[in-house]
Amino acid sequence: MYTLDRVSSFIKSFIEDEEGYLGRLYEDAVGRGIPVMRPETKELLKTQLILHKPTKLLEIGTAVGFSALYMSEHVAPGATITTLELSPERVKEARANIKAMGRESQIRVIEGDAAVTLKELPSDSFDFAFVDAAKGQYIYYYPEVMRLVRSGGLIISDNILQDGDVLESHFLVEKRNRTIHDRMREYLYTITHDERVDTALLSVGDGVAISVKR
Repeated sequence: MYTLDRVSSFIKSFIEDEEGYLGRLYEDAVGRGIPVMRPETKELLKTQLILHKPTKLLEIGTAVGFSALYMSEHVAPGATITTLELSPERVKEARANIKAMGRESQIRVIEGDAAVTLKELPSDSFDFAFVDAAKGQYIYYYPEVMRLVRSGGLIISDNILQDGDVLESHFLVEKRNRTIHDRMREYLYTITHDERVDTALLSVGDGVAISVKR
């Protein structure tokens, strides 16, 4: 008999760690408790980038820049990434990491609240979006992400299971997490019932939603 934890550990055993600067950046972020993609999510994201070959990428939630740098490894050299981050400290750190890897011309970091900065970007300007920021805000980012992503574009939303909280009923979740729980439930309902997108919910990592804009 097997458990999900055993399955996850087995799958992770086949995933190679990042090397060089990117590998050290990942280990440092994990060690400091800074949110970064789980290994299984990285692999899924990589395959989607290779399959869809996006050239204009949007990311919500830069953190220290690992995911933007990781994506830049798996797109064409001419592809560009625009990534949004609220924290000035993390913006500074992300820009330093991007510079250290020589990706300043490819990755643009915009500082500020994504609820505001998203509105400043032109419509239909991206063919790929990676949403990995404050989970309670996904539902509010969604209209702008839909405006920004072109028809046929891909929207990937990470951490949709919230470490399992989203599976529970409202009253079984810690009181301080109930608002995030309810908003994520609303987000998942929205992206699976919006006729403008086709969405698959996957139990990869902490849960990933892949939505294709029709």
